[in-house]
Parts: sequence; C-alpha cells; structure tokens
Amino acid sequence: MEKFLVYSKKSSVFFLIPLVFFLLFSIESIAQITDTTDSSFTEYNGSVIDISTKKALVFADLNVKGTNISTITNSEGEFLLKIPNDIKSKIVIVSYLGYESLEYLLSDNNKDKIKISLALSVTELEEIKINVPKDAKSLVRAALRTKGASYYNEPTLMTAFYRETIKKRRKNASLSEAVVEIYKQPYTSSRRDAIKLIKARKNTNYSRLDTIALKLQGGPFSTLYSDVVKYPSYVFPEGNLDNYDFKFEESTQIDNRRVYVISFKQKPNVDIPLYYGKLYIDGRTFALTSAIYNVNLTNKEKATAMFVRRKPRNVDTYPIEVGYRVNYRVKDGKWYYGYSNILLTFKVNWKKKWFNSVYTLQSEMAITDWEPNTTGINKPKNTLKPSVISADEASGFSDPEFWGEFNIIEPEKSIESAIRKISKRVKRKKVNPN
Repeated sequence: MEKFLVYSKKSSVFFLIPLVFFLLFSIESIAQITDTTDSSFTEYNGSVIDISTKKALVFADLNVKGTNISTITNSEGEFLLKIPNDIKSKIVIVSYLGYESLEYLLSDNNKDKIKISLALSVTELEEIKINVPKDAKSLVRAALRTKGASYYNEPTLMTAFYRETIKKRRKNASLSEAVVEIYKQPYTSSRRDAIKLIKARKNTNYSRLDTIALKLQGGPFSTLYSDVVKYPSYVFPEGNLDNYDFKFEESTQIDNRRVYVISFKQKPNVDIPLYYGKLYIDGRTFALTSAIYNVNLTNKEKATAMFVRRKPRNVDTYPIEVGYRVNYRVKDGKWYYGYSNILLTFKVNWKKKWFNSVYTLQSEMAITDWEPNTTGINKPKNTLKPSVISADEASGFSDPEFWGEFNIIEPEKSIESAIRKISKRVKRKKVNPN
C-alpha cells in the first residue's frame, strides 16, 4: 500500500486523494518558461451542443478518425483539438451518451468557433441475444469481471493532459497543468500504472488563500486511480458489493448500443463513508463505459478523516461535496480509460473568527493520444511517485503556446481569465525584473 493512501484496516475504507493543509510563510515566485511555437499541426476550437435545446454537452468525446488522437469538451461544452498536418484525415468522431454519434469534417477554412450539434438517440434498440443478469448487483459483478475480454489488454503508452485547480469560492487561487506520459498496464495485470512528467506549469495566488496553502497530494495518480476497472478496490474494496444496494434505472444508448444504467448507494446499516452514484454498462459486452459517483458525507467526522492529512490546530475543516467521474472510450471493440474528473469542496473555519471560507479543488485528466508500448519498459526512470504534489513539480507559467502540439482540455472562461492575468504578470516581470 502506498504511503499516500489513507485507510482504516478495521473498516477497509480507501481513499486516494488526501489533502495537505499547512500554514504559509512565504510566497513563491513566478519563473518564466520559454514559449514554443510549431507549425506542424493545425488547431481547431469550438463547442458541442444539443441540436434542439442548444445546451452545451459537457465531457463529449472527440476522436480523430483513424487515429488515437482525442480530446473532450470542458464544463462549458468547448473543445480545443490539435491535429498534426501529416494526418490526412480531418474527420472527427463526436460521441456523447444518449446521443447519435456524428462524423464531422474539419475545414482549414473554418478552424475557430466551430459548432457541432448532436441529436438525441431515438432509434429503437435491438433486442440483445445474450443472457443479461436479472438483478443489478449481478450485472455490476459481471462488469467488474469482464476486463479481460472487453478492454484493451496490452501495455500502452498514453499521452495525457492533467489540470488541477483550487478556488476560493468562485475565484481561482491556484492553477497547475501538466502533460504526462502514462505507462498503462493491462487490465488483467496486478501491476500498477506509472506516470512520467513531460511538461508542467503552475501559479498560486496565495493572497486569495488567506494564510493557508492547500495542496492536493497524489496529482495525476488521483485521477488515474479513478479508473474503476483497473482499480476497483477504491470503490468496492476486495470486490465486496455487499455494502451496497443496486438498482436498475432507465437504460440509455451510445452508437445504437444499449447501455444499462445502475444506481448504487451504501446500505443504511453501513456507517463508514462509502459511495453512491451511477454505473453505465454496455449491453453487449458488459463493459463499464462510465461511472459517476460521490462520497457519502453523512458522517462528517469519518469523512473528514479520509481527506485531511494535516492542518493547523486553530482550523476546523470538513468536506461538503466529493464527486468523481470516469469515462472509457472504445476502439475496434475494445474499451480503454479516456477521462476522469474529481471535485472536492471543503469548508474551512478559523477558530475565534466569524466567517468561514469555502474552497473547491478540482483535478481532471484526459487521454489525448496512445500507442502500444513495444519498448518492454513498464516503469522508466524518473517517474512520479504516487505521493507527488503536482504543484511542487512545476514552476512558472506562460501563455497557451507553451504546449506546442500537445492537446489540452480547453480551459473554462474563469481559468482563461486567470491565465491571461498570469501572462500579463509574467510580461511585467520580464520588463521590470525588480
């Protein structure tokens, strides 16, 4: 068990993202990072919306046809996609649960503010000619067992973009981003995945954090371990489903394939903080296609112990929301990890003070490209440790050209605003270094 995991042997509760609270005594300086520009790729940006309501579709998948290049829309339905110019195919496959998938031809004459509209699936689903478990719990058990046949089961090298933000109420107080390389192990292997840092940058505005600096321990591993298929023990310790009640909800579909929706929550007699949410299971292969779940925070004291690793004595803090999301993508009939998102909201009370502060910590990671790992190397030198604090691994900030040809998740408007302010500050420091 890695040292960064906080767990109780008696209750077998695991959690992978403990937070570190400590008093701040100095403000970190911003170091300049040289920008890089590259004309070997073309950049497209736009949004994905519902064709009828015009509502933004959040976390829609975009895959460049015939390649493993992909991205995902942000919480405002916007995307940014960079395609190498030596790739002739400019067709992107856009998919979203419950909607008809669409093949969209990107045009070099129209690269900005593209609007892609998806329609709700109305096709009557075909009857499935396989034995489907009649109770929800058995179907979940089947989904957890099917990783050998339904998922890509070769070692792969994945390129991923990782972003981590801390907000005090609605204002960004800390932002760190990274491009990482993941040495993904087969789903049938007990060997853990490894992560290597490629590029990173950060900024922290400690004036918005009062006298507390919040740091998220685990970094990219936090989101990677949300891969329920590879690491089921974090949600279902030792494969034990008996602590939960499972229920069939109304089915949905993707690519005219039935997707079973199963809700789950911990049983009333279980007093340890577990999870509740929904699992989306492919009707043909029983593969888990996505999962959305939260931590049960009814027991505030025990829930707090899962997250807060260290804090000042004169501070009382507890979580008020903890949510997860993981999405899988499919290629040639095999599923693989594609995206995950973690949201943690905490209330911080200073003793002998009238007002409290609310902080939101969010981390997300999207696979932007991958290939079979033919190197024979499962864990190269200089990989990150699961106890990493990603913000400590980066220094400085620059404008978006810093990423070059790497695909990133399009930043939300509030993050874009923060980036612009950071960039202006970097330029001012360059002109007036003193």
